[in-house]
Amino acid sequence: IKENEVNFELALSVPGYNKEDFKVEVDKEVLTVSAELVNEEVNKDEKFTRREFAIKSFKRAFTLPNTIDADSIKASYESGILSLELPKKEEALPKPKRLIELS
Repeated sequence: IKENEVNFELALSVPGYNKEDFKVEVDKEVLTVSAELVNEEVNKDEKFTRREFAIKSFKRAFTLPNTIDADSIKASYESGILSLELPKKEEALPKPKRLIELS
């Protein structure tokens, strides 16, 4: 998780998935990222003496600070990296310098 002046950036390394495999949701102040991938390519005529299944799943939950604009969260998946952009609310952004004149 990386913070800058206008947002937080969250990056997760999750190779081997398609973007359709992910579920990203916000409920109250909790951001939940999950995915489940099951490979079940089975030919019923084949007999196995041993078989290993490839089931990959994960679920992570993050409590969002009240400075995050939850309605504007964006997510993308590219080259095995799931990236989320969590923009800060307007009132949480840094204020520009202001010159105060003396009277």
